[in-house]
Amino acid sequence: MTTLLDRQPKTGLSAAGALGQVHTAIAVLADSVTSAGAGDLVAGCERAIRRMEAIKLRLIAAADRDGVAADSGLASTGAWVARQVNADQAGAARAVRLATALDHPSSVAGPAVADGSISTEHAAVVVRAVESLPSGLSDAQRRTVEHSLVEKARSLSPDALRRAARRAVAAVEPDEEAVDAHEDALVADEEERARQRTKLTLHDNADGTVTGHFTVPSLHGHLLRKVLDTMTAPRRAPLGASAAQVGDRADRLDWDRARGLAFCELIEHLPTDRLHGKTAATIVITFDEESLRDRSKAGRLDTGESVSAGEVRRMACGAGLVPVVLGGSSLPLDLGRSQRLFTEAQRTALATRHSTCGADGCERPFAWTELHHRQPWSAAGRTDLDNAVPLCHFHHRRVHDPHFTHDFGPDGVTFHRRT
Repeated sequence: MTTLLDRQPKTGLSAAGALGQVHTAIAVLADSVTSAGAGDLVAGCERAIRRMEAIKLRLIAAADRDGVAADSGLASTGAWVARQVNADQAGAARAVRLATALDHPSSVAGPAVADGSISTEHAAVVVRAVESLPSGLSDAQRRTVEHSLVEKARSLSPDALRRAARRAVAAVEPDEEAVDAHEDALVADEEERARQRTKLTLHDNADGTVTGHFTVPSLHGHLLRKVLDTMTAPRRAPLGASAAQVGDRADRLDWDRARGLAFCELIEHLPTDRLHGKTAATIVITFDEESLRDRSKAGRLDTGESVSAGEVRRMACGAGLVPVVLGGSSLPLDLGRSQRLFTEAQRTALATRHSTCGADGCERPFAWTELHHRQPWSAAGRTDLDNAVPLCHFHHRRVHDPHFTHDFGPDGVTFHRRT
């Protein structure tokens, strides 16, 4: 059977022969890799890779036109591609859709991919954006939008281009409110698709650990990342402090493990008595007052992502301002021996004295701390404010660790390894 690569072009060199020369050139490059001129070579390699990807997409488009899959007894071109390159069929199907879109005579992104100036990732963003344009636009307007996106793709990363593409219609739409409404509709559709794909799986490894995998909407993923990164960022002790005070160096430099431990801390502090209530984590959403009324305009997260106007209004229902009122109705702040645990009222009062963990030099915010009895309750310690000290998860575990001693000094709690 004659394949696409066996067809003879006008140059006299077959496609298979040309591909053989490409592999020969790659071998030469691989044998001569040094750091000399690495910047230009990396950029050149990237452009060559993009051009090869463009050729592969053209081959896929040609195979789709010629019905190669049917000749091979396969149900679709995606299945044929998956067999040729040992890929999963979902990814192969996406490649076929992109290939056919770029192969269209009116495609602006196709030539840009072919000359290596933009990647297939960029092209996929451009194609999706053009497909999502309002139905009332003319072909000329669609090409104008595509031209605009391709120009942006030359200087933006695929992720940055994806964000910019939500407002791509601005290239032909002078009405800013119409642009806002279109962007909001795109974000809302994306959120709905994300909710449909959301899932969580957990597997007990039977060795004391549980492995999990989850897919959640971007909003919740960025919120979780921000919380964990913030929990791992502050120092636990003054610079130069001992390992007893700050913990093992390996634990602090292994960021994946640090985030894992922070995740455990977060799970331990979930409000299980009121799971429907507000969380202690905060993510900033920028929007104007009209968005809370009836204008369709997406909000901006401080992580760079967007949320639809409907999602903004939903979250605003749970938002509030919590004032600290002094001189109001009195609350019992000293409970003596009548209660084992400190109350929320006591915690609020203690927040006026402390802003961070009570360990020497620890910068973890008060909101993340647990209240510890300076004189243990088991040793007749009272559940009173003067006997309370806020400690972060790490230092609270350390204060109960029999391998360490601790002292309450003027600068906070200090720790020492027992000898």
